[in-house]
Amino acid sequence: MSTYRIKYQTIEFTHQDIHIKTLRDRQQYADPDGVAAAFGISSAQWPLFGVVWESSQVLARILDDKDTRGLRILEVGCGIGLSSLLLNARHEDITATDHHPMAGEFLLSNTALNDGEVIPFLRTGWDNQHTGLGRFNLIVGSDLLYETEHIHLLSQFIKQHAKPNCEVIIVDPGRGLHSKFSKAMTTLGFAHSQTNAPNEDPASEPFKGKILRYLSGE
Repeated sequence: MSTYRIKYQTIEFTHQDIHIKTLRDRQQYADPDGVAAAFGISSAQWPLFGVVWESSQVLARILDDKDTRGLRILEVGCGIGLSSLLLNARHEDITATDHHPMAGEFLLSNTALNDGEVIPFLRTGWDNQHTGLGRFNLIVGSDLLYETEHIHLLSQFIKQHAKPNCEVIIVDPGRGLHSKFSKAMTTLGFAHSQTNAPNEDPASEPFKGKILRYLSGE
């Protein structure tokens, strides 16, 4: 399959609606030049960046209720970038990263769709120790821990980009690696806590994952 199909949706938050162009579904795939494959992204993994996951909505709603004024914020593994788009709509200082070669293109399109300023974006993997991004007051992400190797790579990436007294918020859907990741973060000097997501719609199934929070101790 050399082309992909898209759809548009609107997600409502307290003070604004966020309009998003996404892949139509998780069956889409387009890598005619082999760029994604060169980055180690398989055909099964290719569409994962381009849909709105439940974890990303949980993270965005946490940030919707959070006072982020004056903070320098980094979204890691942003995917479609829902949280980045929300924070950008609030004129916050948000930077986004993802390793997928299409993530930046979709983020740029969705930023324009919401009449926002261009969001600084870097395509990078977590093994990059020289991103040039600097450090941040708040680092956020959702559904990041797919493989055991991600525990070390992500914790080190966060450590590299955390200012003293940085807060980290990771929404994990329960893939079984969050306990080991939290241990790695505490070894790096972060204080750790975790909570369940609030069930905002009693008629729906509650989110089964965890909200992981870390505070740097530098």
